[in-house]
Parts: sequence; structure tokens; C-alpha cells
Amino acid sequence: MLKKSSPRAPKLSTSSGIFHLGLAFLLGRVRLLQGHPQCLDYGPPFQPPLHLDFCSDYESFGCCDQHKDRRLAARYRDIMDYLDLRGHAQCGGYIKDILCQECSPYAAHLYDAENPQTPLRNLPGLCADYCSAFHSNCHSAISLLTNDRRLRETHDKDGAHFCHLLNLPDKDYCFPNVLRNDHLNRNLGVVAQDHRGCLQLCLAEVANGLRNPVSMVHAGDGTHRFFVAEQVGVVWVYLPDGSHLEQPFLDLKNLVLTTPWVGDERGFLGLAFHPRFRHNRKFYIYYSCLGRKKVEKIRISEMKISRADPNKADPKSERVILEIEEPASNHNGGQLLFGVDGYLYIFTGDGGQAGDPFGKFGNAQNKSSLLGKVLRIDVNRAGSEGKRYRVPRDNPFVAEPGAHPAVYAYGIRNMWRCAVDRGDPITHQGRGRMFCGDVGQNRFEEIDIIVKGGNYGWRAKEGFQCYDRKLCHNASLNDIPPIYAYGHAVGKSVTGGYVYRGCESPNLNGLYIFGDFMSGRLMALQEDKKTKKWKKRDICLGDTESCAFPGLINTYSKFIISFAEDESGELYFLATSYPSAYVPHGSVYKFVDPSRRAPPGKCKYKAVPVKTRSKRVQFRPLAKTVLDLLKEQSEKAARKFSNATSASRPDRTSSQKGPSEKPASSTRSSRKTFRGPGAKKRARGWSPGPQGRRMRWKTQSSRVRTSAPRSRAGRGLPEPLLSGWLVGGRARGEPPRH
Repeated sequence: MLKKSSPRAPKLSTSSGIFHLGLAFLLGRVRLLQGHPQCLDYGPPFQPPLHLDFCSDYESFGCCDQHKDRRLAARYRDIMDYLDLRGHAQCGGYIKDILCQECSPYAAHLYDAENPQTPLRNLPGLCADYCSAFHSNCHSAISLLTNDRRLRETHDKDGAHFCHLLNLPDKDYCFPNVLRNDHLNRNLGVVAQDHRGCLQLCLAEVANGLRNPVSMVHAGDGTHRFFVAEQVGVVWVYLPDGSHLEQPFLDLKNLVLTTPWVGDERGFLGLAFHPRFRHNRKFYIYYSCLGRKKVEKIRISEMKISRADPNKADPKSERVILEIEEPASNHNGGQLLFGVDGYLYIFTGDGGQAGDPFGKFGNAQNKSSLLGKVLRIDVNRAGSEGKRYRVPRDNPFVAEPGAHPAVYAYGIRNMWRCAVDRGDPITHQGRGRMFCGDVGQNRFEEIDIIVKGGNYGWRAKEGFQCYDRKLCHNASLNDIPPIYAYGHAVGKSVTGGYVYRGCESPNLNGLYIFGDFMSGRLMALQEDKKTKKWKKRDICLGDTESCAFPGLINTYSKFIISFAEDESGELYFLATSYPSAYVPHGSVYKFVDPSRRAPPGKCKYKAVPVKTRSKRVQFRPLAKTVLDLLKEQSEKAARKFSNATSASRPDRTSSQKGPSEKPASSTRSSRKTFRGPGAKKRARGWSPGPQGRRMRWKTQSSRVRTSAPRSRAGRGLPEPLLSGWLVGGRARGEPPRH
């Protein structure tokens, strides 16, 4: 069958062994890793952007782009050059099938590559019947497919041993059974769901050690830095490589009003960069402070970047744009956004206490008050009477007597986290929509889309229901209902999120993802394009099988403070395990869809370099990844297995003589060798985010959520109540946050 007497094809490169028998046995024994869609670079599969000419079975979904497809085709031609006409006819299909398993959505399972710490097979796992037929018809071609000594030695022998070496413990995942399994392929490539329909996503930890991180924003200047603000008034710079700068970007601790009380809502609350920041160096901040006679205020100021250091704010550049007196310590609002129109939007709370008790109708329905509003101002021009902003001429209430001209929308209780939709990356549909989460009083939390002149109902309504019945039945109310509202059985303090418009997780495009501060639940809204109605989907972090990718975790700190979007549109959320402004238990997590990613290379960007004067601090993850936990479980199982084996063996006395036997070793010469099938050098693995050195825990797990919620009146909870908070579950006796 071979037309050339060559023991190996010189252009083929493979690793020196098949797999690490001990660990593979243990993983199979304790069922730690099930097969799941995963590629040989350890990332999820993808939809190739271009037609695959060679491995066309996987052109709709798999692990090969056109470049890899061409490389496999070239390797196939190299192999076929060694075969005669009979070999072409008899073995061509087998060889193509085997080579193309690198493109299978289950390639990692076929090659034992689900864990990057274990060596790869040379050849994919083949089902017994298929393997036997291949060996019977094409055994002389085995030496052309692999350089592995043990496999090559079987080509002239009985095929049973060869097929035993290629055996997979789970028969559903071997080739070609994996192609025929309807259960495995029915929903391939879509967001995984559990039996309740809950979307299965995973996380990557990207920052930790933060004191109540309330905001994370990017500057839109091409540097791909992001700026994380702590409630105490300190802002940190994080760089694209995952490190952060040792010196803060901004430190306003001496001006910002907040306390260590658990649940104090005052503090540094908002940060936004000017759309032309790259040219004018301006950004805007929103924080609580004390005025004369210790009157509590919220202050919105303009600041500039230092000319000497692009990662430092100029502390002397602050220009106060607006100050508003706060009658109570809660309901402080805090969101700053620039709309697609270039104007600055300011979201204020209703003034605090409970039920908006100020005046006849409350602050939120009083258009002369700046509390309980969305304000829109032009910060590029000065106004009359010495104001450092101008009111846009098309603001909805400019001509209404008694109304403040800066008011853009009203009837708001305490909107906590709003975001502007970037729009669909291709059609731009949805661009400019402004989504907000408005925290409820006693019964309902709501999500709103802000429109010009809109009345969002508070205090007449809470969610879809009446709160103040007299106001609720007023014919002139003309309120805009929320797109979604939920009761306090689900959560008691909504945290508004973002519509996902990133590149890396295409399945998530168009989903509005948000959460609840109190319950720690993650949720999503999906719009029906025809009816314009929104359907709620729960988000449950994936199980061990779903999130068994490098760098991924499936736990997080319970109290969801904020959501964020980086310069590329990827989505994050900020959470803490103890909601006090002075406790460094806050973390930042990135969402990752383990079911499907973008094609390799599509989401690459070249960050504009930025000079750093401060020392870089490398990121050190605290959360244990799923693979870390699996490794611990496998090591524990190995110890148990070893102890059980030792106990079952008879004792050997020292009088027994003779040369001691060396343990059977893997054909792999070194665990340092990580050579993929057909590749001379292992390509760099897929990564969900910046990866740093991993810290070993010597204490309890970082996932313990021993904490208390924020209270409505901004007062701290007595210390004994803190014992009621559980890991990953619901708290007992949760008081409302606002």
C-alpha cells in the first residue's frame, strides 16, 4: 500500500506520547470531566467566517478556521504522497476523517485536551468498530499519522492493542459516535441551558481587593485601559495586560462623604469620560460631600488628566458643574453618561427616606426639583448666570413654567446603574437606547428605557402597580411603564446592566444583562423584535462541565454593585462579599459564554500605547478556577486510590532480594512537552482575560459571602446579623437596601 519505503513522513510532527495514564484513569474513574465542546487551544468552538474546503463537515461550527483547514489539507496531501493508488482508495477517507477531528467541536475531548495540565493524545479517540476497520485496512499508514512509538509498533500486529490505546472511556464521545449523538449535537453552539431554562455562563476574575467598586469605565481613547472607582473616592487604572498601577488615578477620600457603615449609600458614585477625551483630557465625577453648615450634597464636577502623567488626574483641575442638596442620606443616584448626542446625562435619586415624602407630590413628580430626575446638560458651553453648563434647546421642559430646564425625564426613585446601548455591530439597531435599573420601595424592582420627557411613575407607581393610589389614578400621570419588573421574592435592589454588544461571545449579542444587589441573582432580558416585548431569562453560572476551561470560575461574591463594559464591548460586573465602603472584598468579573466564541483573530485589537510612571502591579487571582478545583479533586482521588491500593498489597519484607522494578512510565519524555497533533509547537491557548500568577489559599474559600446588605436608610446593621449570610445562597431575613 505504501509506495515509498519511508518509516515516517518528515513533514509530520507529533508529540512523544499519548496521554498520562494515571491522571486519565483517575479522571475517568471519578467522572470529574465530562466531554463538552472545546477546541485544542482550550477555548470554546466557533462558527468559521469562511467556507472550509477540506474539513467541510465542520464549516458551520467547530474548531477550524480557513487557515487551519488549509494546513490540515496540506498535511493530508503529504501523507497521501506516500500511498499508492490502492492506498488512496482504501485509506483516503479514514485519514481525512482522523485529521479533521482537530476541527470537531469536541476536539479537546477526542485528544484528552480538556485540561491544559495533561498531555495530548497523538491521534483522536476512535470508536472500537471504526478503529478496528481502520487498522485492518490501513495499518501500514499509522506510521504516517503519528511518531508515537507505541502506536507505530502496533501497525503490523493485532489491532486490538492499537484500538485499546485510542480508546475513550465514554463511548458517546469517540469518533464517529460523537457525530451521531443527537443529545450532544442538538443545541450545539447556542447558549447552554439547564433543565429550568437558566442560561449557563461562566466568569473570569479580572480584579480583586477593591473597596466597594461602584463603577468601571473606559476612556474611549484606544488605550483599552479601564478605570475602577471605589466608593471611598479612589479610582484605579487597569491596563490591557491585566495589571493595575500602584498609584491611584484619583484620590478624593478627603472630599467624599461616606462611612464604614454596612449599606451606606453615599460616596463616590459616578465617573464618565468626555467623548472627546483624547483631545480635551476631560472627565466628570459624581460624589457625596458636605457643604456649609454640614449640609449633605451631591456634586458633579469636571476634571482633567495631568499633562505630566496620562494615568493621573490633575487634582487642581476640579470645576464644580452642579451641586444639589440631599435631604436624606440615601437615594443618592450616581450615574453619569454621555449619550450619542454628546450631552451629559445625570441620574439623581428622589432625596431619600421612604415613599418620597417631600412636598405635595414628592420630588420625583415635581419638575422644579432636580431630585428624582434624569438631567441633560451641555458641558461644552457655558450657560447664563455663571453656570458652567448650557441647557440644550431641545430639552423637553425648557418652555414649561416652573420646570427646571435641565430636566430630561422624571418620576424616578433611585436609578442605580444605567447604560447606553452601542447598537447591533452590523445593523446598528438599538444604538443610543438608554437602559436603567430603578430601585423599588417595598414590592417591585424595575428596568426602564429612558426617553425624552418620560414620566417613570414614582411615587404614583412602583413597577406596574400603584404605590400612591391618589396619584396613581390621576388622569394626567401619563407614565411610561417599565420594560420589566420583578417582585421581592426574586430580589430587593436592582442593579442595572448593559446590552451585550461585544465580539468574544456572539451568542450574547442583544441580551440586556443585569442583576440584583441583595439576592445576588444575575438575569437577562431578550427583546422580541416583532412584538417589542422583553422576556426575562435567568443566568445561572455553568456547572463544572460547562466551565472547565482555563481561567474560568463559576462562583462570585454575592453583592452585585455595578456592571461595566470595556472599550471592546465585553461585559463585566463588580461585586463584593461585604458591602462596606472601607472593606477590600470587592472583585471584578468578566462574562464568558462557554458554548461559543468568536473565530480566532476576529476580536484582536491593537491598544494605543500609554506611558506609565507608576509601578505596575501584576494581577493575582484569588478565586479558584474550575480546573483548579478539578485538579484538587483528582489529587484527592489519587491519594485515596493510592492508599487503597497500598492497603490491599501484602507487605514485602526486606529479605526479598532482586532488582527493583521501575514503574511503568508514560511514553511522554517530559510533562513540559505540550505538542498538539500535527503541530511542531503548541499554539498559545485561548484566554478569557488577563491571567496572572495564581495565589494559593491557605484559609477558607474566597467564595464565602459573609456579609450584610445595604439598608434603605443608610444605617449599618448590627454585627450579629452578619452571621446570616450563606455561601452562594439566599440570605435569611434580608432587609431592603434603599
